[in-house]
Amino acid sequence: MANTPSTLRRVMRWWPPYLGAGVRVVEADPAGRHLTVEHRVTRLTRNAFGTAFGGTMASMTDPFFCLLIAHRLGSGYRVWDTQGHILFRTPGHGRLRATFVVTDEVVDAIREATDGGRKHLRWFRTDIVDESGTVVAEVSREVYVRKTRVMASEP
Repeated sequence: MANTPSTLRRVMRWWPPYLGAGVRVVEADPAGRHLTVEHRVTRLTRNAFGTAFGGTMASMTDPFFCLLIAHRLGSGYRVWDTQGHILFRTPGHGRLRATFVVTDEVVDAIREATDGGRKHLRWFRTDIVDESGTVVAEVSREVYVRKTRVMASEP
């Protein structure tokens, strides 16, 4: 995994599933507070109806809350995406964007909730919008976080 959001931006540009689908990380806050992903619907990336594939819209939102949270928490945590829900509102045309935000307050709450090794499940939400700002899809992702066990060092 990329260790900074800017590295993530470069790595994801060449990641084969996103490269072929036309998905790109276009903005990445160096502190990992937010990240924006874009998908351009073109002749090569559209479905049979001339709109964005639903699967592409789902995949463009898949890893990013987890990656931002893992970056913000640092080592010592297990973070993974447990489930997602997407509600398609209108067909996607042109340039579609989704922005992922992980606030300091959320990171602090996750640290507190996982203190002592407890697991924590938290839902995050973002919208996929088109160039006019119309919500094309509402996306919710559930993220699992647990502090990893620290093994006592041997004498």
